[in-house]
Amino acid sequence: MMKRTSLYSQHVKLGAKIVDFAGFEMPISYTSITEEHSYVREKAGIFDVSHMGEICIKGNDAEKFVEYIFTNDVFIMNDHQVLYGMMLYPNGGTVDDLLVYKFHKEHYLLVVNASNIDKDYAWVESQNKGFDIVMSNESDNFGEVALQGPLAETLLQKHTEFDLSKISFFTFALIKVNDMEFLVSRTGYTGEDGFEIYGKHSDIIDVWSILLAEGSDVISPIGLGARDTLRFEVALPLYGNELSKDISPLEASLGFAVKLDAGDFIGKDVLVKQKAEKTTRRIVGLELLDKGIIRHGYKVYHQDVLVGEVTTGYKSPSTGKTVALAMIDRPYDKLKTELFVEVRGKMKNVVVRNRKFYEKSYKK
Repeated sequence: MMKRTSLYSQHVKLGAKIVDFAGFEMPISYTSITEEHSYVREKAGIFDVSHMGEICIKGNDAEKFVEYIFTNDVFIMNDHQVLYGMMLYPNGGTVDDLLVYKFHKEHYLLVVNASNIDKDYAWVESQNKGFDIVMSNESDNFGEVALQGPLAETLLQKHTEFDLSKISFFTFALIKVNDMEFLVSRTGYTGEDGFEIYGKHSDIIDVWSILLAEGSDVISPIGLGARDTLRFEVALPLYGNELSKDISPLEASLGFAVKLDAGDFIGKDVLVKQKAEKTTRRIVGLELLDKGIIRHGYKVYHQDVLVGEVTTGYKSPSTGKTVALAMIDRPYDKLKTELFVEVRGKMKNVVVRNRKFYEKSYKK
């Protein structure tokens, strides 16, 4: 049985194209992916992300436990700070990438990918041996929308007395919007400034309607199609593409979210070895020099030797270039290396380039 978020009827009313995503009936687009992508880059877009998972960790050992299952350094977090990182298997493969929200040292919230909620909760629960914590899967109790784009702060500020400029990048606050209580953070998954708004399902429906009532000249509903092109242009990973149980964070070029000099975490010894010896492959950017489109799963060659595979590929709406993220074997991962991608039986010229196809516009 397919799941639906509390905003499902709103998507139908707006004429969204609905698809199966992680077992949820979700909007892939309302108009076109390119048009919605541009809305977020130029104005503001609102996304239904209520399918994301939330796992609550409380107790005397909450801080110690989260540090143990998470690659980033929880001990340096301030209250109301957010950190990005991964949970790993003992072999260094990725359970999931996630955001950790710290209320205080005895209360954390893990925000995980929709496709991994049950798996993640089972994994976290299986690691709770000897820790004084209470954990709960709160995924069904939260609704969430993401408001993204250069006009995001101006739009949301109209509906709250809280000074949104006080929510700096990767922090959160508990605030009222039109007398409804929400957890609001500022992390983004688009390369643009914006907010994640968590609350009761009924309140999320209200805030969705309130923000869209600002008018189509400033804000538009955005589907998961544009969410993917937006995150891809700024080299943000999608689990199942750039990360998986067979891909470590270092192979995914996400070393910034791995703190090997901090506390111990599951899989750390494997990553220490990978860093010392260098991974045998890593995620890089590719740019197509011929005509065509590169897609997920396409094979990459050096002459006639298979050296990698495309993890995500699009014609970038913001730049007009056909680009991709790809897992490439060393030493073919070096900048300006010329390779070939097999596109429908034909070999197309590509060159290795920087992964960031578009400059981020986050408010720090």
